[in-house]
Amino acid sequence: MVSLIVAHARQFVIGYNGDMPWHLPNDLKHVKTLTTGQTIVMGRKTFDTLKKALPNRKNVVLTSNTSYEKPDATVIHNIEDIKSLEGEVFIFGGATIYEQTMHLVDTMYITYIDEHFGGDTFFPEYDLSDWDIVEKVSGQVDDKNKYPHTFYKLVRRS
Repeated sequence: MVSLIVAHARQFVIGYNGDMPWHLPNDLKHVKTLTTGQTIVMGRKTFDTLKKALPNRKNVVLTSNTSYEKPDATVIHNIEDIKSLEGEVFIFGGATIYEQTMHLVDTMYITYIDEHFGGDTFFPEYDLSDWDIVEKVSGQVDDKNKYPHTFYKLVRRS
């Protein structure tokens, strides 16, 4: 099963200058809960922004650079290799990887941040009529989580 996990703000913004333009601990906890014990697939730039592999997950880096190696990650060079990964596989970013793998995805876990942020990296626009919203949970706004946000689980319509 191939899933996708992303946090995006209005206008589908997911990043600015190689980082997320917001700090939202609720989302980080949500990502950890969903992906722990699973496989996460990301591009090289996304992996490099993490500084190290995320613990308790199989970290997979998809890159066209055939000489790229990381001791704490599995490196693949072909999108089709994602289909052979075991367990629930989460597409983890960045924008190019989301675009290239959207056709493989059965389920999207989206944290929608109801705020405008400037950005230079965007999640590909999607048509909600292609998806069923099977879960919608409002995130708690507080001193540490200053932006209104909602956690969605969308399943592709057959």
